[in-house]
Amino acid sequence: MARVGPFITLAAGGILAVALGAVSVGTAASPTANTGAANTAAGSGGATATSSATTSVAIPLVTAKPSKTADPAPKRADYAGRVKAGGLMAVSVRDGKVVGYFCDGRTEAWFTGKAQGGQATLRGFGGAKVTTTLGDGGAKGRLSLGGKRYDFSAPSVKKPSGLYRASTVVRGARIRAGWIVLPNGDQVGFAASGDTQVPTPVLRPGTDPTIDGTRVAAKDVDEFIGELS
Repeated sequence: MARVGPFITLAAGGILAVALGAVSVGTAASPTANTGAANTAAGSGGATATSSATTSVAIPLVTAKPSKTADPAPKRADYAGRVKAGGLMAVSVRDGKVVGYFCDGRTEAWFTGKAQGGQATLRGFGGAKVTTTLGDGGAKGRLSLGGKRYDFSAPSVKKPSGLYRASTVVRGARIRAGWIVLPNGDQVGFAASGDTQVPTPVLRPGTDPTIDGTRVAAKDVDEFIGELS
């Protein structure tokens, strides 16, 4: 609401002239000044009220897009190394699917699972399990087998190093084998005909070994990973 300003009294030659200046003062928050009262004060020679206008500037709102966190697990990787208590461990990753294999020449165990966030938990037969961290330089983790736990460290490897598998059926009996080959040429394997372990031939990657008198195709991980559930 406009307020009335002070009266100013002027005396000259015994004649009293009273000039009343009505000044309209608006608040800073009011977008509209009382222009009628301001014009009256200017016409009568009184003080002129100056109204200040508030300018509103629209500032565009910038919304930050949420960043997508990339899955640190490699899409494709092969690891092979030693288990501290003995034997070798191999792990291979293909587009999120992970296969693992432990072998010490007397015992073997296959594992499968999924990679997520640089981690993988692999399950095997009879409650066997592998938990591992996957990276560009290697895989580290723990193997749980036969009620015992074993730590392992497996550096990244390239072919012909890595994991191999053979499987075929002859006269109703399944012949199977698995191998882990290290970069320095060391390897370990396990072969069986049915439920009986048989001598495991030395694997020369790129050639087909003979197991229990039968020539079988030794596949690398790219050829058999789709066969494992």
